Amino acid sequence: MSDAMDKWESRGAVKTLFRRFAFERYAQTRDFMEALSVLVQADGVHPQNINFGPTYVNVTLDPTEAGLANQALAERIDVLYQRSGA
Repeated sequence: MSDAMDKWESRGAVKTLFRRFAFERYAQTRDFMEALSVLVQADGVHPQNINFGPTYVNVTLDPTEAGLANQALAERIDVLYQRSGA
C-alpha cells in the first residue's frame, strides 16, 4: 500500500475503502466534488457512497470483482485532493 493509501481505512466484512477529505472552506469542498465527478465519469467507476458537509467529503469505495477495494481509484482521488491545495 502506498503512503497515500495509508490515509484510507479498510472497513467491513466486504472490504471497502473509506476516507474523509477535509477542507477549510465550502468553495474548496465544492471544487473537489466537481473534480471528483469529472474523474469518476471519465473512468466509468463510481464510489459506493459520497457524502459531504461544508468542509468535508467522505468517500467509500466498493471492492472490485476480485474482492479488493478499488485502490487504483483511491489513488487517483488522492491526487485530486493534493491538487486541490487542501
